[in-house]
Order: sequence, then C-alpha cells, then structure tokens
Amino acid sequence: MKALIIEDESLIAKELKNKIGIVADDIDVIEILPSLKTAKKWFMQNAEPDILFMDIQLSDGVSFELFEHYQLSCPVIFTTAYDEYAIRAFKVNGVDYLLKPIDEDDLKLAIDKCRKIVSNKSKMPNDLLQLINNMQHPQIHPPLYKEKFIVSVRNNWIPIETTTIACFAKENLNYLYTFNGDKYILDFTTLEEVEELLDPKIFYRANRQYIIHINSIQSVKPHENQKLSVLLKAPLKMEIDISREKAPAFKKWLDR
Repeated sequence: MKALIIEDESLIAKELKNKIGIVADDIDVIEILPSLKTAKKWFMQNAEPDILFMDIQLSDGVSFELFEHYQLSCPVIFTTAYDEYAIRAFKVNGVDYLLKPIDEDDLKLAIDKCRKIVSNKSKMPNDLLQLINNMQHPQIHPPLYKEKFIVSVRNNWIPIETTTIACFAKENLNYLYTFNGDKYILDFTTLEEVEELLDPKIFYRANRQYIIHINSIQSVKPHENQKLSVLLKAPLKMEIDISREKAPAFKKWLDR
C-alpha cells in the first residue's frame, strides 16, 4: 500500500516514516509534504494514496482545508499535539488519530484499522465531514472545557478557577498549583483524565508528570541533545523537561 505524509516538522515526519517502516514494512511512503500549499498541488497532479497521514495544524493553515477542495475516499490518520477536544470523534469509521510523540503500538493499530477500510473500499463517512465543518467553524459548536476544579481543604470544598491554575503535577498524588503558589490535592486518578478536560490551546502536557498553563512559562532553554527545559514563573520556579520528540510540537504550540 502507498501512503502520503503531510507534516510541516521534518524531524517528526522522518520519525513517522521510520516507524511506519518498522510496524508495516509493506507500506511505501511515496512522499512527505511540508505544507497545505504543497499538498493541494500534489493532489492536483496525483491520485490519492491508500492511506493518508495528516498533521492537523500546519504552518500555512489547517489541513482540513484539503477536504474542501478534494473528495478524498482514502482512510486518514490524523496526527496532532493538541486540539484534543475533538479527538474522540476521529475514532469512527476507519478514521483514526495519533498523539505526538507517536507510539509504535498505536501506529500499528491505526494502520490495521485503515487496512480494513482499504480492503472494503469504504468512503469518507458523513459524520467525519460534519466534524471537519465543526472544526473549521468552532464558534458554531464551541468546545466545552472545565471552568473550575473542586478541591478539599480541611473538610471544606473550595472551587479553584481553571484560569488561576499554573500547572498540574503528578507527584506521590496528583496536584494542582495556582499562579500564586498554592498547592491542592486533585481528586483525579490520572493526569490523562485532567488533560481531557482542559483547553489544549491553553494547557500543554509537557511530560508524564506535568501539564502547564501557557501563561505560567517564564523561559525555555534548549539543550544540545534537542531537549528543552521550561522554567515556570515565580513563585513556582519549577523546571520542567520537554523531550526531544515533543520539542517541535511544543514550540509550535507556544509560538502561534
């Protein structure tokens, strides 16, 4: 089968191609396209591939625009570092998603799902087209995010406005830290549960231990190994590591 990758981060694109070769050596990645503009031109001159790997947020626009110009019937695997509020809707009818950095097991499952679509010659589902429209016009269907977190202090419940939260941290338990340095225990089992309730444009999952607010960042220090160190503003002054794999996606999230 032939696959096409649309991804504007060259490092992520190359790693994705390598991982595809590891988990599905029968798939031939025919090209890597770095922008919406080059993708539009490519589809004008070529037949669609068997599988399409597509980043959502590209440097020159949103990849959903392709569906306005071309009637694509091939299964699509979206790759994203944020905009997770619509992620669940992608997991229908042969359309899947991968969160960056991409896990090989998740990649294999997504490809296997696409194989079934290719063999059955299914078409792009109507509910995906509706989802695309909703993503392009978010004011019509605004996503809902958690506005407050209830914490318990000395047997009293206290509401903490999400806008006042600088970060969430997994230590021996899960905690939230406010911008003024207050620390509260969270009544959540995992940070994954918390992450699903947050606006991904405001909060970023830095690593397994931390979710950080964009306004809590004081500075970012790059290292020779391509990792990043994020310093949070006082009074927290926490130093949080960003892996080499997540560094490009983090930079895109921060610089938008």
